[in-house]
Formats: sequence, structure tokens, C-alpha cells
Amino acid sequence: MTKHEFNPTILREYDIRGIIDETLFEADAEAIGRSLGTLLKRDGHQNAAVGYDGRTTSPKLKAALIKGLTSTGIDVFDIGMGPTPMLYYATYALNAGGGIMITGSHNPPSHNGFKMMLGGKSFYGKQIQDLGALSATGPFAEGSGKVIDKPIMEEYVARLLRDFVPGHELSVVWDCGNGVTGEVLRKIVAKLPGRHMLLYEEIDGSFPNHHPDPTVAENLEDLIRAVKGVNADVGIAFDGDGDRIGVVDGLGRILWGDQLLAILAREVLANHPGAPIIADVKASQVLFDAVANLGGEPIMWRTGHSLIKSKMQEVNAPLAGEMSGHVFYNDHYYGYDDAPYVALRLLNILGASAQKLEQMRDELPEMINTPELRFPCPDDEKFDAVTRIQEALAAAGANYSDIDGVRVNTDDGWWLLRASNTQAVLVARCEAKDEAGLSRLKSQLQQALLDAKVDAPTF
Repeated sequence: MTKHEFNPTILREYDIRGIIDETLFEADAEAIGRSLGTLLKRDGHQNAAVGYDGRTTSPKLKAALIKGLTSTGIDVFDIGMGPTPMLYYATYALNAGGGIMITGSHNPPSHNGFKMMLGGKSFYGKQIQDLGALSATGPFAEGSGKVIDKPIMEEYVARLLRDFVPGHELSVVWDCGNGVTGEVLRKIVAKLPGRHMLLYEEIDGSFPNHHPDPTVAENLEDLIRAVKGVNADVGIAFDGDGDRIGVVDGLGRILWGDQLLAILAREVLANHPGAPIIADVKASQVLFDAVANLGGEPIMWRTGHSLIKSKMQEVNAPLAGEMSGHVFYNDHYYGYDDAPYVALRLLNILGASAQKLEQMRDELPEMINTPELRFPCPDDEKFDAVTRIQEALAAAGANYSDIDGVRVNTDDGWWLLRASNTQAVLVARCEAKDEAGLSRLKSQLQQALLDAKVDAPTF
């Protein structure tokens, strides 16, 4: 069988991703199928589920991927177009040995990629590099697998709705951003009580209205305007493939990932006293304090949806989340990031409470923080730069965590510096109780970067 070498830039930490006909080609999709099919066979699996998003290039990548999978003797469940969490659900519902989602997530229309599962777990990190090595060398399994059409959207929507608990009626605005959640959301809201307005539910891989990334404030402007315009209780936005969520309260204020997680943790910890709740190192101290005050065990962990999912399985956490809007329920659900499911669990909380979402938000202490600061640093230097800063902090006796980069704690608050796993950048963030404290933290971060001989902009 054909050996194939990938452009090394497409083999990322959590997925395979590139620019169509520049770094990512149909031949790559076939090689991914051939190599992953070989690994599936090696582990004793016989089948895999395949799904795809609404990008114009996804169907041709799907055809090539399936050709590669079936050439190894793997049977393919073709579940059709839908969100990434629908693919995750299919691997459980169909008892599939593997799962491959063709999606460019929230990236520009010219991009596409693959998110993968093997044996019910995320396929990431060294596994992706090993897949690249296997593709270049072989040998590959050989066989003649079948393609089984298995549209699963109706079953997936029914599973989502199974955990919805009707409360008092709510007014909700939903922004699909022309991503692949549109059809699922139409089916969901048709079954929900209350008033619902859908924005940009037409699936369009050119994303004509705004970019489908709910962590960027400007992408939520239309949602905020609509929430205020119809006096809604809540606005909910999704990224391009439906595994990340954005939330706006009735006053049009954005709830960031850590604020949302603090509110979701109330219900989970009421039912699972003392349970661990996981968040990534970029999350506010307010979240970790809120979990502790609710009687839970706050766990700070490394950024990255695959890393968080693995940690959840290790400590059996019922809930986890990231600043990026990935939220994971292992409570009544399967432990993966499913934004429509998270939305329904949020509606359960709002429908059962006399409080409005804005009141829940206002009960969280106000902190002053920077947005995520990102600045270029070559791939072959970024991890060394963080290591040099760790060594300097250790020598100075600083109070810091090195779970993922460095998160330094002071009387003012904290600052974070970590190397991105997916881009040639360093990522920083600072949080304090007041502006003076924030200024001091930014100065400390700036000095640490200068001492480590990292060229960084003035914050």
C-alpha cells in the first residue's frame, strides 16, 4: 500500500489541521484513514464512525478518508453531517472502535482537519505523531471494509433532550454562526418550551455573518443586540463544530468560560458533594474559590480539550471546563465537550431558579484581568523560554504552579505564561483585585520575559 508523508505543520497536539490544497490535501485524508485503520486493527477493533461539518471541502475529505479506512478492512459508520459532539456520541451509541470527525472547527473557511478517537478515548499528542510516522513507513493492514449509512442526528437530539428538565419558561436567543449546529438546534428548540430565536442557523462554510468563535467578543455582538432587543433571559452561541459554547446574560454581558463553569458547578456539586471539578490554568481564581466554597475539590489542569478529558477519566470528575468554552459533563453524560448539551443543562438551572442569570453572575466576585495575551515565539524556542522562567522563579523562591507553563501567585493575584501547543506563540494572562495590582502583575510578567531574553510587546 502507498506510503505517505504529511506536511509536518498539520500534525497538531489535539488534531490534524491545515489549509486546503496548501498544507492539507485529499491524499492526506486517505493516508489518515489508512494509518488510523491500521491502528484500529492492531488494537482489535473492527469499525469506526465518521462525521463531517458544513465546510465546502468536508465531503471530498470524507470520501478520501473512508477510502483509506475501508482499505484496511475497517467497516465505516457514515453518520452524516453534524456537530463534533454528534460524532463523539455515535462512537458510544454504535460501540465503534474509532471515531473521526472532519472539521475545521472555528478556523477560517480555507482550513479543515480531523479530530479522532480510538477505543473510546481522545487520540492526541504522541499518538498523532506516531500516526504520521506510520503513514510514512507502513506496513498497513489490508482488507475490504463496508460503508454503512447510519444517520444518527435524530437519535443524538433525542439523547440531548433526555436530560432537559422543563422549568419556568425562558426566552432564549441562539447564535449558530452558520456553523454545523444549525440543523441540530432547529430540532432542539422545536421541542423546548418558552420563546426561542435562532440566528444564522443556515449552515454555510463561508461564515458570511461572523466568524464562529464565541470566545471573541466581537463575534457575539449580534447575539448581544438580539438578547437586548427581545429582552431574552439568555443568549447562547456555538463555534463552527459545536464543541464550544459562548453565553450572554439578559443584560447582554458575556459570561466567560470560568464564570459559566462556576454557575454550572452549583447543580453538579449539589448532587455530588465533594466531587472534583477541573478547569484549565487560564481560569480565574474566582472559579477555583467558588468550587471550594460549594464543597467541591477544585483541580487546576493543563489547557487542551484532550488533556482535560483524560484527566476527567483519571479522577472521575463530573464536570470540567476551559476558558476556551469547552465544557465537559461526566454527570448523566459521557465526559466529552458537547455545547448543545451544556446549553440544555444551563437552561435546566435557569428554569429551576428564581434568580436570573445576571444575578448569578453578579454573585461572583469581580476581578480585573487581561484578555489572553498572545505573542510570537518560534516553535523551537517557546518551551525553552518557559523553562528558563520556571528555573528563575524556583531560584527566587516564588509561589507558582508548573502544571502548564507557570502560574505565579502573589498578594495582588496571579500571572500566567505558557507555550501554546498548537501555534508558535506564548500565551499570557494576568488577574488582580484592582487596577494597581494588575499593573504590578503585568510589570512582573514583563520583567520575567526580559530576564529570559524573550522579545515581548509592552502589555
